[in-house]
Amino acid sequence: MTAKSLLTTLLPLVSDLSRELPEGERYRRLLEAMRALLPCDAAALLRIDGEWLVPLAVDGLSTDTLGRRFKISEHPRFEALLSSPGPTRFAADSELPDPYDGLVDGLHEHLEVHDCMGCPLFIDERPWGLLTLDALDPQRFEPIELDALQAFASLAAATVNAAERIERLANRAEDEHQRAEVYRQASGQQNREMIGQSKALKRLVEEIDLVGSSDLTVLITGETGVGKELVAQAIHAASARAEKPIISLNCAALPDTLVESELFGHVRGAFTGATNDRRGKFELANGGTLFLDEVGELSLTVQAKLLRVLQSGQLQRLGSDKEHQVNVRLIAATNRDLAEEVRSGRYRADFYHRLSVYPLLVPALRDRGRDVLLLSGYFLEQNRSRMGLNSLRLSSDAQAALLAYDWPGNVRELEHLIGRSALKALGHCKERPKILTLSAADLDLPYGNVEAVPEQPAGAAVALVSGDLREATENYQRQLISACLERHHDNWASAARELGLDRANLGRMAKRLGMK
Repeated sequence: MTAKSLLTTLLPLVSDLSRELPEGERYRRLLEAMRALLPCDAAALLRIDGEWLVPLAVDGLSTDTLGRRFKISEHPRFEALLSSPGPTRFAADSELPDPYDGLVDGLHEHLEVHDCMGCPLFIDERPWGLLTLDALDPQRFEPIELDALQAFASLAAATVNAAERIERLANRAEDEHQRAEVYRQASGQQNREMIGQSKALKRLVEEIDLVGSSDLTVLITGETGVGKELVAQAIHAASARAEKPIISLNCAALPDTLVESELFGHVRGAFTGATNDRRGKFELANGGTLFLDEVGELSLTVQAKLLRVLQSGQLQRLGSDKEHQVNVRLIAATNRDLAEEVRSGRYRADFYHRLSVYPLLVPALRDRGRDVLLLSGYFLEQNRSRMGLNSLRLSSDAQAALLAYDWPGNVRELEHLIGRSALKALGHCKERPKILTLSAADLDLPYGNVEAVPEQPAGAAVALVSGDLREATENYQRQLISACLERHHDNWASAARELGLDRANLGRMAKRLGMK
């Protein structure tokens, strides 16, 4: 590496420091320049987020890597890189497991990363993150290249610093609440993170930022499993109430006789078993946010009492005449069509309009494109950690299967699928592998193996796989639903239970497939 080639590589990045670029593009150019300077098979930029490392940009690694969250204490190579003041190159025979084993893009066999080096990034003399380079050739990197990496790391730190300064300048026009939310997101809170890069998710995040800074009542709608509670948490975190509690209640999990007590509290002797005074969810959430999930399940009686509290801010505990004043922001969620419930007389119109001041629709997973791979990466890393594996990855046919599937159960279904498939795949291994790869067969999605469909005549199987993958998937779903309905004599509720779906989701799927 000559001084001239180093200068040629770095000059465009120096020029970028004064330009306003999207964060993702700025970091992509950074990695592209690093791979030109130090040829390798994969590179990544990761930011420290508490006890985690969060990938901001990757080049040469599988797409799902961007969705992974690496717990530093579980990855000794990352620990070693962060503990060093400068670049570190690991020996080819190092016994420390590589976090990227099996994740190099385009490889289908179990070929582990063999040459690895990285460098910590410091902003204002504080550790900010890591640059990592990996090569499949164990002799790719030479000791002299550590100096080049150190020089590049200094420029990378300047790039990151510039990006953050530009972002801060852009946020100066925002009010105090919005700036507080930007700071909270920068500091990171794992349980509130919304993973994805699709336009649908970005629009949702923009709406969350918009309504979060207000005090409006929000009605979150969407299919089962899309993450409505996560959206509610994000709205609360974006609000001026973020330092106060957010209290949740699943309205479908309690009978009517207990819902009022849970919401408003009770005094001793109010009913059998009420041995002490007890505050309800409204009082617990005072000053903060109350999240009512499955609000479509509330009875008309409870709706009327809730409406009074929302309008006046005053409530009475069960068995008491004393008024309690509360200041609560309400966020509600449902997978029902409440407007239709109002028209049919099963829901109060005044309560519905009080809830839906700001309606917010959470997109279904099938409408989020390649976000399914990023979310898969997040769940893969969670399961890798729980199962004590060095690496847990998806094969190319598994990725294609995930992208083609319709996801009636949405993100929750994906989470359960990854966990279940990983456990089953590990159980089929005679010896514990270093790298566990999930194939399409391991995922066992409905369209995955036509020959495995019971009592399927050969002609039907040929018809099923003709055409493109989505058409084949929809044909299979129609056949599966029709057969299930026939077994249950057109009882949709029973069919939904057998198929493991919510009744409303099955109805929507059938309608989309042209079955009703």
